[in-house]
Amino acid sequence: MKLFRNDEAFKLDVLREVGNIGAGNAATALSTLLNKPVDMAVPTVNLLPFEAIAERVGGSEAVVIAIFLRVEGDAPGNMFFIISREQARRLLRDLLGFSAGENEEYSELELSALNEIGNILAGSYLSSLADFTGLRMSPTVPSLAVDMAGAILSYGLLQFGTMGDDALLIETTFLEGQQEAEGHFFLIPDPESFEKLFRALGVPI
Repeated sequence: MKLFRNDEAFKLDVLREVGNIGAGNAATALSTLLNKPVDMAVPTVNLLPFEAIAERVGGSEAVVIAIFLRVEGDAPGNMFFIISREQARRLLRDLLGFSAGENEEYSELELSALNEIGNILAGSYLSSLADFTGLRMSPTVPSLAVDMAGAILSYGLLQFGTMGDDALLIETTFLEGQQEAEGHFFLIPDPESFEKLFRALGVPI
């Protein structure tokens, strides 16, 4: 069945629910890891073209921190958690208690902490998507880079091969008391994976 425009709202509603459950799972996992309450705001979920990713995180020349990994299984693809240096410092300071990256340099411990947060997010969102779809999906070991957004995405293309045309964006906001820090989480299914995902989610194609 062809996907009609009035199915777009349904498609985004399903993806928002996936994002909500994934955020809840991530908050629980982070609370357990840190032994302190961690909340995550209800995420904003959108679909956007792959070429719009860099612009969404500040432009291709903006220096960001990115955790990226490959999704393997029934619906392969790529995942990126991208956060600005300012938001990373806020996240490390307010959530983890580091006096982080004041000289735009990060210690091994700080980078390891950011990598683990990205890993928890990836696992949580991927687990909720797998539960919804019944598809087998598992993440590879994540990698971390501090570089310009355009360079990171180009490296991802070289590392993982051709990316899909579209990305699922989940705007992720961490809350700790009155403090908050924001990041961008992208799932970029391989070209043949989008139809599998939406069929499994019950969206008519």
